Amino acid sequence: MKSNNYFEKIAPYQVLLAILVMGAIVVSSNILVQPQYHINEWLTWGALTYPVSFLVTDLLNRRFGPQAARKIVVIGFIAAVIVSYLLADARIALASGFAFLFAQFGDIFIFDKMRALSWWKAPFIAGVIASVIDTYLFFGLAFAGTPVPWVSLAFGDMLVKLFVSICMLAPFRALMWNIGKPKNCSI
Repeated sequence: MKSNNYFEKIAPYQVLLAILVMGAIVVSSNILVQPQYHINEWLTWGALTYPVSFLVTDLLNRRFGPQAARKIVVIGFIAAVIVSYLLADARIALASGFAFLFAQFGDIFIFDKMRALSWWKAPFIAGVIASVIDTYLFFGLAFAGTPVPWVSLAFGDMLVKLFVSICMLAPFRALMWNIGKPKNCSI
Protein backbone atom coordinates (compact mmCIF):
# COMPACT_ATOMS: atom_id res chain seq x y z
CA MET A 1 0.00 0.00 0.00
CA LYS A 2 1.34 3.39 -1.00
CA SER A 3 1.72 5.96 1.77
CA ASN A 4 0.20 9.42 1.48
CA ASN A 5 2.79 10.97 3.78
CA TYR A 6 4.72 13.13 1.33
CA PHE A 7 7.20 14.16 4.00
CA GLU A 8 8.50 10.61 4.63
CA LYS A 9 11.68 11.32 2.66
CA ILE A 10 12.23 14.70 4.25
CA ALA A 11 13.78 15.22 7.66
CA PRO A 12 11.67 17.49 9.92
CA TYR A 13 14.38 20.17 9.94
CA GLN A 14 14.31 20.20 6.12
CA VAL A 15 10.53 20.73 6.11
CA LEU A 16 10.80 23.52 8.66
CA LEU A 17 13.72 25.15 6.83
CA ALA A 18 11.89 25.03 3.48
CA ILE A 19 8.74 26.54 5.00
CA LEU A 20 10.69 29.28 6.77
CA VAL A 21 12.69 30.17 3.65
CA MET A 22 9.57 30.18 1.44
CA GLY A 23 7.65 32.27 3.97
CA ALA A 24 10.52 34.74 4.40
CA ILE A 25 10.82 35.24 0.65
CA VAL A 26 7.10 35.85 0.19
CA VAL A 27 6.71 38.12 3.22
CA SER A 28 9.76 40.21 2.32
CA SER A 29 8.56 40.46 -1.29
CA ASN A 30 5.10 41.56 -0.12
CA ILE A 31 6.63 44.28 1.99
CA LEU A 32 9.01 45.38 -0.76
CA VAL A 33 6.25 45.64 -3.39
CA GLN A 34 4.25 48.21 -1.40
CA PRO A 35 4.11 51.69 -2.96
CA GLN A 36 6.40 53.29 -0.36
CA TYR A 37 9.19 50.91 -1.43
CA HIS A 38 8.87 51.23 -5.21
CA ILE A 39 12.18 51.98 -6.89
CA ASN A 40 10.41 53.97 -9.62
CA GLU A 41 7.27 53.69 -11.76
CA TRP A 42 8.74 50.63 -13.51
CA LEU A 43 10.22 48.56 -10.72
CA THR A 44 9.77 47.32 -7.17
CA TRP A 45 12.30 45.74 -4.82
CA GLY A 46 10.06 42.68 -4.71
CA ALA A 47 11.09 41.83 -8.27
CA LEU A 48 14.55 41.05 -6.94
CA THR A 49 13.45 38.85 -4.04
CA TYR A 50 10.39 36.94 -5.24
CA PRO A 51 11.97 34.86 -8.05
CA VAL A 52 14.10 33.10 -5.43
CA SER A 53 10.89 31.33 -4.33
CA PHE A 54 10.92 29.43 -7.63
CA LEU A 55 14.50 28.31 -6.94
CA VAL A 56 13.35 26.89 -3.59
CA THR A 57 10.34 25.17 -5.17
CA ASP A 58 12.41 23.69 -7.98
CA LEU A 59 15.04 22.34 -5.58
CA LEU A 60 12.29 20.77 -3.45
CA ASN A 61 10.68 19.32 -6.55
CA ARG A 62 14.00 17.92 -7.81
CA ARG A 63 14.92 16.41 -4.46
CA PHE A 64 11.62 15.23 -2.97
CA GLY A 65 9.15 15.21 -5.86
CA PRO A 66 6.11 17.29 -6.80
CA GLN A 67 3.83 16.07 -3.98
CA ALA A 68 6.22 17.18 -1.23
CA ALA A 69 6.91 20.47 -3.07
CA ARG A 70 3.16 21.17 -3.27
CA LYS A 71 2.71 20.45 0.44
CA ILE A 72 5.51 22.84 1.39
CA VAL A 73 4.13 25.50 -0.97
CA VAL A 74 0.69 25.22 0.68
CA ILE A 75 2.11 25.43 4.22
CA GLY A 76 4.45 28.28 3.21
CA PHE A 77 1.51 30.01 1.51
CA ILE A 78 -0.64 29.88 4.65
CA ALA A 79 2.16 31.16 6.87
CA ALA A 80 3.17 33.89 4.41
CA VAL A 81 -0.39 35.17 3.89
CA ILE A 82 -0.98 35.40 7.63
CA VAL A 83 2.29 37.22 8.30
CA SER A 84 1.92 39.39 5.17
CA TYR A 85 -1.59 40.34 6.25
CA LEU A 86 -0.10 41.65 9.50
CA LEU A 87 2.93 43.40 7.95
CA ALA A 88 1.74 44.51 4.50
CA ASP A 89 -1.42 45.92 2.97
CA ALA A 90 -4.30 43.41 3.15
CA ARG A 91 -5.00 43.65 -0.57
CA ILE A 92 -1.34 42.95 -1.33
CA ALA A 93 -1.31 39.98 1.05
CA LEU A 94 -4.41 38.42 -0.53
CA ALA A 95 -3.34 39.13 -4.12
CA SER A 96 0.08 37.72 -3.37
CA GLY A 97 -1.39 34.60 -1.82
CA PHE A 98 -3.62 33.88 -4.80
CA ALA A 99 -0.91 34.61 -7.38
CA PHE A 100 1.71 32.69 -5.36
CA LEU A 101 -0.39 29.55 -5.09
CA PHE A 102 -1.38 29.56 -8.75
CA ALA A 103 2.15 30.29 -10.01
CA GLN A 104 3.90 27.86 -7.66
CA PHE A 105 1.57 24.99 -8.58
CA GLY A 106 2.20 25.84 -12.23
CA ASP A 107 5.95 25.85 -11.63
CA ILE A 108 5.79 22.46 -9.91
CA PHE A 109 3.69 20.95 -12.70
CA ILE A 110 5.87 22.28 -15.54
CA PHE A 111 9.12 21.40 -13.74
CA ASP A 112 7.94 17.86 -13.08
CA LYS A 113 6.96 17.34 -16.73
CA MET A 114 10.39 18.61 -17.88
CA ARG A 115 12.62 17.11 -15.17
CA ALA A 116 14.17 14.54 -17.54
CA LEU A 117 15.44 17.22 -19.93
CA SER A 118 18.78 19.04 -19.62
CA TRP A 119 19.38 20.22 -16.05
CA TRP A 120 18.65 23.89 -16.86
CA LYS A 121 15.50 23.56 -18.97
CA ALA A 122 13.03 22.57 -16.23
CA PRO A 123 13.93 25.32 -13.73
CA PHE A 124 14.30 28.00 -16.40
CA ILE A 125 11.13 27.33 -18.40
CA ALA A 126 9.00 26.59 -15.34
CA GLY A 127 10.36 29.68 -13.57
CA VAL A 128 9.75 31.98 -16.52
CA ILE A 129 6.19 30.79 -17.13
CA ALA A 130 5.35 30.89 -13.42
CA SER A 131 6.89 34.37 -13.08
CA VAL A 132 4.74 35.70 -15.92
CA ILE A 133 1.59 34.21 -14.40
CA ASP A 134 2.45 35.43 -10.91
CA THR A 135 3.41 38.93 -12.00
CA TYR A 136 0.30 39.75 -13.96
CA LEU A 137 -2.09 38.05 -11.53
CA PHE A 138 -0.49 39.78 -8.56
CA PHE A 139 -0.27 43.29 -9.99
CA GLY A 140 -3.76 43.10 -11.50
CA LEU A 141 -5.31 41.97 -8.22
CA ALA A 142 -3.22 44.14 -5.90
CA PHE A 143 -3.24 47.46 -7.75
CA ALA A 144 -5.95 47.58 -10.45
CA GLY A 145 -8.26 50.50 -9.74
CA THR A 146 -5.68 52.27 -7.57
CA PRO A 147 -3.41 55.19 -8.48
CA VAL A 148 -0.42 52.81 -8.54
CA PRO A 149 0.93 52.49 -12.12
CA TRP A 150 0.53 48.71 -11.99
CA VAL A 151 0.86 48.00 -15.72
CA SER A 152 4.28 49.65 -15.96
CA LEU A 153 5.33 48.09 -12.64
CA ALA A 154 4.26 44.65 -13.84
CA PHE A 155 6.19 45.11 -17.08
CA GLY A 156 9.34 46.33 -15.33
CA ASP A 157 9.15 43.67 -12.64
CA MET A 158 8.62 41.00 -15.31
CA LEU A 159 11.81 42.01 -17.11
CA VAL A 160 13.78 41.87 -13.86
CA LYS A 161 12.21 38.53 -12.90
CA LEU A 162 13.26 37.07 -16.27
CA PHE A 163 16.81 38.26 -15.65
CA VAL A 164 16.78 36.87 -12.11
CA SER A 165 15.41 33.55 -13.45
CA ILE A 166 18.48 33.29 -15.65
CA CYS A 167 20.72 34.18 -12.71
CA MET A 168 19.03 31.52 -10.53
CA LEU A 169 20.31 28.79 -12.87
CA ALA A 170 23.80 28.99 -11.35
CA PRO A 171 22.65 28.45 -7.73
CA PHE A 172 20.21 25.77 -8.90
CA ARG A 173 23.01 23.86 -10.62
CA ALA A 174 25.30 24.21 -7.61
CA LEU A 175 22.64 23.29 -5.06
CA MET A 176 21.01 20.47 -7.01
CA TRP A 177 24.08 18.32 -6.41
CA ASN A 178 24.00 18.92 -2.65
CA ILE A 179 20.34 19.27 -1.73
CA GLY A 180 18.52 18.97 -5.03
CA LYS A 181 19.55 15.46 -6.07
CA PRO A 182 17.55 12.54 -4.67
CA LYS A 183 19.68 10.15 -2.67
CA ASN A 184 18.74 7.23 -4.91
CA CYS A 185 19.00 9.18 -8.16
CA SER A 186 21.67 8.66 -10.78
CA ILE A 187 21.41 12.16 -12.24
